[in-house]
Amino acid sequence: MVRKAPKKDVTEEGLEVGPPKEWAAGIPGVTRSLLTSYAQMGAGRTLLTLARVNQKDGFDCPGCAWPEGDHRSPAEFCENGAKAVAEEATTRRVTRDFFAAHRIGDLAGHTDYWLGQQGRLTEPMYKPEGADRYEPITWERALGVVAEELRALDDPDEAVFYTSGRTSNEAAFVYQLLVRRFGTNNLPDCSNMCHESSGSALTQTLGIGKGTVSLEDLHRADLVFVVGQNPGTNHPRMLSALERAKRNGARIVAVNPLPEAGLLRFKNPQRPSGLAGRGTTLADRFLQIRLNGDLALFKALSRLLLEEEDAAPGTVVDHAFVQEHTHGFEEWAADTRALDWAEVEEATGLDRGAVEETARDVLAAKSVIVCWAMGLTQHRNSVATIREVVNFLLLRGNVGRPGAGVCPVRGHSNVQGDRTMGIYEKPSAAFLDALGAEFGFEPPRHHGLDTVEAIRALRAGQAKVFFAMGGNFVAATPDTEVTEAALRRARLTVQVSTKLNRSHAVCGERALILPTLGRTERDGDRFVTVEDSMGMVHASRGRLRPASPDLLPEVEIVCGLARELFGDDPYVPWKEFETDYDAIRDRIARVVPGFDDFNARVRAPGGFALPNAPRDERRFPTATGLATFTVNPLEVLRVPEGRLLLQTVRSHDQYNTTIYGMDDRYRGVSNGRRVVFVNPDDLAERGLADGETVDLVSEWPDGERRAERFRVIAYPTARGCCAAYFPETNVLVPLDSVAETSNTPTSKSVVVRLVRPE
Repeated sequence: MVRKAPKKDVTEEGLEVGPPKEWAAGIPGVTRSLLTSYAQMGAGRTLLTLARVNQKDGFDCPGCAWPEGDHRSPAEFCENGAKAVAEEATTRRVTRDFFAAHRIGDLAGHTDYWLGQQGRLTEPMYKPEGADRYEPITWERALGVVAEELRALDDPDEAVFYTSGRTSNEAAFVYQLLVRRFGTNNLPDCSNMCHESSGSALTQTLGIGKGTVSLEDLHRADLVFVVGQNPGTNHPRMLSALERAKRNGARIVAVNPLPEAGLLRFKNPQRPSGLAGRGTTLADRFLQIRLNGDLALFKALSRLLLEEEDAAPGTVVDHAFVQEHTHGFEEWAADTRALDWAEVEEATGLDRGAVEETARDVLAAKSVIVCWAMGLTQHRNSVATIREVVNFLLLRGNVGRPGAGVCPVRGHSNVQGDRTMGIYEKPSAAFLDALGAEFGFEPPRHHGLDTVEAIRALRAGQAKVFFAMGGNFVAATPDTEVTEAALRRARLTVQVSTKLNRSHAVCGERALILPTLGRTERDGDRFVTVEDSMGMVHASRGRLRPASPDLLPEVEIVCGLARELFGDDPYVPWKEFETDYDAIRDRIARVVPGFDDFNARVRAPGGFALPNAPRDERRFPTATGLATFTVNPLEVLRVPEGRLLLQTVRSHDQYNTTIYGMDDRYRGVSNGRRVVFVNPDDLAERGLADGETVDLVSEWPDGERRAERFRVIAYPTARGCCAAYFPETNVLVPLDSVAETSNTPTSKSVVVRLVRPE
């Protein structure tokens, strides 16, 4: 059986390829930010929004979750942040006339980029059973349809409630409250597909599923590893933090299969030297690692450190920290000393000399931070890899002191806050106890479905209602054909959205689109809160008039549904929550640790930091009360002859599944997305030429999967590795190919062959 991506209106005859850039941002970044903003919003809205994004009295960027410092510039945004704001604050509108003119099948034939460019949704839309178009529906009737389908289920576990990262803390809290009041823990979210491996590994080893560093720590570090991450595109404001660390004397090691322009040289557009000069060289060392070689690299670094300790006892290992705060050291050290260097070189593609030079950097550094993103989290052994990163840091006490620690760089704004608020299919007993005590009902205790399990349940007909609070589920998930077929089996699909996306074209028997306010828009005189990727909680206040008078904020949608579903609920004051966000925050303060006096503290400029036991107290809330060294066997990922390892990546005109444009400026690609980046030597071995068209084919026990008609680009990738954009290549990743423990799809290590089209 061969599975293929759905056919769309892919026309990329204008695709152009030039040399990749050797630096990021500068004047082109400023120019592109302004041009995109003016095109979508006009001059007045551009000035009104960009002046307030990420400011203490403004709104949180709807893009990434990178934190802001206490002292902020007047332009506290990056190029992709400007694109995210422009995408949401656009003057373009999708009205009932648009839906009358486009059948759902027509929408399914368009690209993600085309769909997103149509503009903001303006009123609730409904697809009745058997219909091929959406039609207008009132809010009252729309929420009634959802409640009707939920009440008709035989079991609450037949419903799935998905969440995207953009949801505010207040909306996330009432959403999970509604779901648990209904009787299920089926709360999959976008974390399941990105940083779930980080949370799993950090909870096991440090007792908390979050990072342990602050922005100030990053500025104070002696050595920073940036692993499996492209901050120049995905978290551009991180480049400013790395630049400051460099000015303070830090060294930076970039570990990635692809050379990324932002880590090579950064022209900070807020500094004269960034606009007119050469900028700042960020990476002192670039380790061009083979895909899936990171576990081997950190094991090898740790072995070299142990060897230095053996040669000069007491000079390398932080014995006081290890003895007082950790357990499992001896077993881990014995395993690490037995490491096979030939396997390290095969797994990493690096020679021993490069690893030894990096170890010397580590020995010279008093404080070390390791940052990572999805390049580490989407492999079968991702949890083991991140545990090995923790081992490496624990060895020299690089957790719980200034300038040191673990830094998983989260993607979507407030994805971390959603989890803090209880958006999790495996809630802790302590959280459920607190929730039940506060509201007087017994929440369900059994674990719910994560994202992959939810797709399986929909495919099997076991889940019948799918409700998505934001996001683009179809484009974000693996195994595109399987996922779409699974959703089409549902009795009802519901999408709470600001913009049109592919998930609106993949419907159950009945379907609803519920349009909501964006971060940029006023919600009366109310504000919401978010948590950044370093645990700072702050307020967010939109400034623009809503795109339509028929939009509702997410909190009102959730509370309105709850009132329709539960009627006069004796347990939860939904009507009060619908209008008074302070009342929600008061309840959060009594349920969620760290939110004491929430309403007062969040009104302070810049907000407040959540407690972080490893960082604040060197306390590790694991089962033993100690940080855990773990033994993680090295298994070299060997690829059959003639195949390559593929990783899915984003373009520079993209954030998550939102496609802002058709260019990838830093990689030299214009006017197209169906490209595959391959090392020139790998092309020569396969008899392929730069510029040829190929199909990408992945091979699995249940058959092949094929992504058709990609242009080959000769590119300086690591040997044996290639890269292509998602969501176009999601079809290549089977639903059942997941990381151990975290169940995250393995989108960064897909074995493929390149074949000429038939």
